[in-house]
Amino acid sequence: MKDTAPGYRTLVRLAIPVILANAATPLLGLADTAVIGRTGDATAIGAIALGALIFSVLSWGFAFLRMGTTGFVAQAAGAGDPVEVRAIVARTLITGLFLGMALILLQIPLRVAALGLLGGSEPVETGVRHYFHIRIWGAPATLGLYALLGTLIGLGRMHALLGLQLLLNGLNLALDVGFVLGLGWGVRGIALGTVIAEWIAFAVGCRLVWRLIHPGRRSQTAMWPWKRILMRHEWRRMMSANTDILWRTLALLAGFAWFTNQGARFGDVTLAANHILMQFTILSAFFLDGFAFVLESQVGHAKGAREAKRLRLVVIRSTVLAGITATALSLVILLAGPWLVDRLTTLESVREQARIALPWAALYVACSFPAFQLDGIFVGAGDSRPMRNATVMALLSFLVAALLLVPRAENHGLWIAFVGYVIARGLFLGRYLPRLARQLRS
Repeated sequence: MKDTAPGYRTLVRLAIPVILANAATPLLGLADTAVIGRTGDATAIGAIALGALIFSVLSWGFAFLRMGTTGFVAQAAGAGDPVEVRAIVARTLITGLFLGMALILLQIPLRVAALGLLGGSEPVETGVRHYFHIRIWGAPATLGLYALLGTLIGLGRMHALLGLQLLLNGLNLALDVGFVLGLGWGVRGIALGTVIAEWIAFAVGCRLVWRLIHPGRRSQTAMWPWKRILMRHEWRRMMSANTDILWRTLALLAGFAWFTNQGARFGDVTLAANHILMQFTILSAFFLDGFAFVLESQVGHAKGAREAKRLRLVVIRSTVLAGITATALSLVILLAGPWLVDRLTTLESVREQARIALPWAALYVACSFPAFQLDGIFVGAGDSRPMRNATVMALLSFLVAALLLVPRAENHGLWIAFVGYVIARGLFLGRYLPRLARQLRS
C-alpha cells in the first residue's frame, strides 16, 4: 500500500504556523501591558492584569468549541463529505454565538463572581469593571472564532490559521496604541480595541471559511444543508463531546491552580520563582501544541478516509518530532535557564529559588509530549470521553502525590508531584489507545 502520510518535513512545515499563532496571543498580552504601562498608572496595569485573567479563564473554559470542531471537520473532510463539513461549521457557529450572547446577558453576575474570587483594591476593581463591561461585548465573536479556528485546523489550513491570528493580534495592538497613547482612553481603550479586533477578525474568518467550504455555483447542494444541520443525534454527539472536553479543561485548570496555590504557601519568593519557571513550561507548550494540532487534523482525515496505514505513520512521525522538540526544549531550559531567570527578575532570592527548582521544570517539559500527542490523537478521532477520564484521574493522582510529598520535600515535592501529573496524563490516556485503535480498524 502506498505511503500517503505526510513526511517529517511536511509535518514541521504544518506545525510552524501553529506555533507562531500560539505564541502571538501571549505576546499581545505583553504588548497591552507595555502600552498601558506607558501611561504611568499602576492601577490601570493592575486592572488590565485582572481583567485579562478573567477572560483567559473564560477562553480556557470554552476551548471545547475549537477542539470539538477540529476532529469532526477533519473526519468529514477525510471521508469526502463536504456537506457534513458545512453542517458541522454551522452547528459550532450557532453554539458559539449563542454562548457568547449568554455571557453578555450574564455579565453582571459573572463580573461579581470573578471579582469576588480575585479581589483587588477598590481603584483596580473599578478599572476591571470598566474593562469587563466593554470586553464582554466581544464574547460572541471570540467564541465564533473558536469554531472558525477549529475548522481551519480540521481542514489542514495552518497558514490561514496563522494569518487570521496575526490579523486579530496586529489589529488589536494597533487599536490599543491609538486608543490609549493617541486618545488617552486608558483601560477602556484596551478593552474597546480588543472588541473591535475580535469582531473584524471574526468577519474576515467567516469570509475565509465561506470560501473554503462553499460548494460552488455549479453545485446542486445548498451552502447550508439545514436538514443535516438540525439532526438531533448530531447535536447530541457534538454536545456530548463538548461536555467531555469542558470537564477535561476544568480538571487541567484545577491542577495548575492548585500547583500555584501550594507554591504560594511557601512564601512570596517561592511563588515568584515557580511563576517564572511556569512561563518556561507554557512557552514549551506552544511548540508541542504545534505538533498536536497537526496530529488532530491528520488523524481526523485518516479516520474519515479509513486509511489505517496513514494514521499509524502520521502518529509515529509526529510523535518522533514532538519527542525531539521536547528534549531540545528541556535542554535549553536546563542550560540557558539560569541566564533566562536572571533576565526575568533582579531579585537575588527569587533567582536562587528558581535555579534550585529549574531541573524540575526541564524534566516536566521533557516528559510532557506524550500527553500533548495523545490529546491530538483523541481530538482528531472525535473520542473525547477518554480525555475527560484520563485528566480527572491524573488530577486525583497529582493531589494525592502532592499531599504525600509536599510535607516531606516542600517545593521539591510539589514539583515532583507536578511532573508526575503530566506523566500520569499520558499514561492514563495511553490506556485507551488500544481501544481506539480497534475502533479505527473496524
